[in-house]
Amino acid sequence: MTTVTRSQTPAARGAAFLSRLLRSCPSVLERVENSEALDRVVTPVQRAVRSLPLGPLRDVLHGRQLGHPLHPLLVQVPMGAWLSSAVVDFVPGAGRPARVLVGLGTVSALPAALAGWTDWAEQHEQQMRTGLVHAAANAGAVVLFGASFAVRGHRPRAGRALGFGGLVCAGAGGFVGGRLAYRQGAGANKTEPVAHLVEPGWHRLGPVGDLKPGTPERRMLGEVPLLVVRTEDGTVRALADRCSHLSGPLSEGGIDDGCVSCPWHGSVFRLSDGAPVSGPATAPQPCFETRTEPDGVLAVRLPGAG
Repeated sequence: MTTVTRSQTPAARGAAFLSRLLRSCPSVLERVENSEALDRVVTPVQRAVRSLPLGPLRDVLHGRQLGHPLHPLLVQVPMGAWLSSAVVDFVPGAGRPARVLVGLGTVSALPAALAGWTDWAEQHEQQMRTGLVHAAANAGAVVLFGASFAVRGHRPRAGRALGFGGLVCAGAGGFVGGRLAYRQGAGANKTEPVAHLVEPGWHRLGPVGDLKPGTPERRMLGEVPLLVVRTEDGTVRALADRCSHLSGPLSEGGIDDGCVSCPWHGSVFRLSDGAPVSGPATAPQPCFETRTEPDGVLAVRLPGAG
């Protein structure tokens, strides 16, 4: 009698295949994000997205009012509807509710995509290359689910098959989106570590007299770079220098009407409290309290540090 070992069972072979597939994905995506050939597509698409006449809606799509990107929130609606439609497809006589869910997911994917493209156009090159793959997979999902909605009324089996294909594409898009968010840091607040890198209490930075009024200056507090600005009336403002969006150096930006603009992607922050006035940044800059010591030295303190 032939003994079938555990490694020969279909479940074991399937697990081994899945393990090999998952191990290969990071190297494939690394080649994507380092492929300069994709820039031939990235550049014109980025230009087109930036030229959209969105006005104040652009900040809404970035999620500035929420304090974090809007795109991940909007994605929950199409993904939830599509996944629910796949479950309902197994319920006898539930063809109409499944079709409604497919339609809802397809329609709601459009504002989610617009928010995603708006964020994408203000990212680094490597992030935009990966984002193209993410968008392509999601576009495939929209097309397949749209086709599924169209044929479900008279060809339910074909509709279910198209829906399954759309779900596979959406899953692939989600996988790539996870790498974009967690491996490449797209959308993450780049200033979050500041409060953990600065020791509590007051820290001396140097003579206040060395600061030129109205000129952004860069000072180091340990390993944390600060933007320091002395206003015309003598008030000194201090923010974390690296932009919360993608770590652009605010000390190289412009000062206007009590705000500083990031030289990389144009985010604007109030000097008085670090709040973002316009995106793509959604998180505020850590804002330091300032005081002048009796000997004329500037001292700063970050509330909540440590």
